[in-house]
Amino acid sequence: MLTVPNALSALRLVGAPLFLWLIVSGSDIWALVVLALSGLTDYLDGKIARRYHQTSRVGELLDPIADRLYVISTIVGLAWRQIIPLWLVGLLVLREAFMVGLLLWLRRRGQTGLPVNFVGKAATFNLLYAFPILLVAQLPGVLGQVALPIGWAFAWWGVGLYWLSAVLYAVQARRFVSAQRAASAEV
Repeated sequence: MLTVPNALSALRLVGAPLFLWLIVSGSDIWALVVLALSGLTDYLDGKIARRYHQTSRVGELLDPIADRLYVISTIVGLAWRQIIPLWLVGLLVLREAFMVGLLLWLRRRGQTGLPVNFVGKAATFNLLYAFPILLVAQLPGVLGQVALPIGWAFAWWGVGLYWLSAVLYAVQARRFVSAQRAASAEV
């Protein structure tokens, strides 16, 4: 479906590899600009979709995919530059692997996905703030010193909420499967 929100989500998808290239090449200011534009388009696509009744299944799929691509691009770039440790990358990748497994399990039972929950959105919000702030923390001087603990606070909240959302998705998936079994038993 060709709508403004879907176009904004598609633009975010295209921006993710550009962002990764910028961060790996050390073009931190441009990387921050692309990331800020991604955040703005993420906000706008949801706002426009709700306000003008342009929500669609395509948009429901594109938005979280774009979010994940930015998170993955960011952690790869920051780990490459040794700004974040590999164990943090491992925690985030393990959560993504868990979600892929959960969604595959659901798909085999006829469910194509789960509605995005607020905790998952809050996790993404925290992570999308944490990583650019951690990038700013690499700057010398007071700005870098102030940004470092703030960036790590957002990172820890983001990781915690990311895993909490995974648990909530698992509970939601379990309820779906239980309801499906109960409906089958009645027939």
